[in-house]
Amino acid sequence: MSNHGEPIKLALSEQHTALGGKMVDFAGFLMPVNYAKGILSEHHAVRKGVGVFDVSHMGEFEVTGPKALSWVNSMVTNNAETLGLNQVMYSGLCYPDGGFVDDLLVYRLADKVMLVVNASNIKKDFAWLKAHVPAEGVKLVDKSDTFSLLAVQGPKAAELVQKFTDVKVSDIKYYWCQPGKIAGITGIVSRTGYTGELGYELYIPVEHTMTVWNELWKHGKVMGLEPIGLGARDSLRLEMKFALYGHEIDASHNPIEAGLSWIVKLNKGDFMGRDAILKAKLETTPRVNVGFIVEGRAVPRQGMEIRCTDGVKIGITTSGIWSPTLDKGIGTGYVKVEDSAIGNEIHIMIRDRAVVAKIVETPFVKKD
Repeated sequence: MSNHGEPIKLALSEQHTALGGKMVDFAGFLMPVNYAKGILSEHHAVRKGVGVFDVSHMGEFEVTGPKALSWVNSMVTNNAETLGLNQVMYSGLCYPDGGFVDDLLVYRLADKVMLVVNASNIKKDFAWLKAHVPAEGVKLVDKSDTFSLLAVQGPKAAELVQKFTDVKVSDIKYYWCQPGKIAGITGIVSRTGYTGELGYELYIPVEHTMTVWNELWKHGKVMGLEPIGLGARDSLRLEMKFALYGHEIDASHNPIEAGLSWIVKLNKGDFMGRDAILKAKLETTPRVNVGFIVEGRAVPRQGMEIRCTDGVKIGITTSGIWSPTLDKGIGTGYVKVEDSAIGNEIHIMIRDRAVVAKIVETPFVKKD
């Protein structure tokens, strides 16, 4: 991240501007929030066709050495030692008190373990992990500056990606990856994404970004490919109730109350934060993260007060948007456990007005 307050320009910065990208400072990087057609068009392109996100701001750490996998397993909440070759795992990175350092992806590759972390947390995550690296058997390197990462998402994603890779993309199962040639460049095709749609994330050397970008558009333009910015990325992920660091998860929340108990494997042995997370599970955490839909045309946002119907505060919102798919305002928030039942009516304080909402099952948009 820039030491002088100026956001870092990624390899495709000029291309985003040429496509009408509205560029903003996001986590210290110059990123497109939306393009010429707008967030609604971008959102629907991913749900119905295909879109490409430049997520090169994400961080990538490489862990090597004979103890690499066992050490990673001791640091994350999920069981990394169950990963097969080229398998990917979503996990939590937690403090001893159970709060999130970050959420991340763990890749088990032939010669290394790769950790993919949030852009806003690269320095913090690396410092945290570095402080816990054993004296021998593990080498940790921050490789974030050497990667570009493009996410091709939507029902047409497989058809498009197959046109410029030698990897048979239809053979890659969800949360698995395959090294191979991407537009003739050695990279990794990963069946992952942040949208709930069929999609692939392409890890490529930063110096070859333009080669892959040009090949992507060469084949994608006739398929209706659209560039997707941060705005639609947020609406797409929230419709699926995917957690976002700084919203649903942070240092003051643990995986149990965040609704992420499925990424915690308490029976795998000791790991960072295990005792605190186990305590939260056994004692029943006093608050949980829920999804809600508001009545009318109001749009909830992060940080709004949640009240029960008699006006007593019971929580705070963590995310909120207008859902393009549902054509309704949706959001998430932490509420007291006793007020968290599906179907429970609540009030969201939007501009000092109590807007009626209902707690619902999530994800908001069901996918096959």
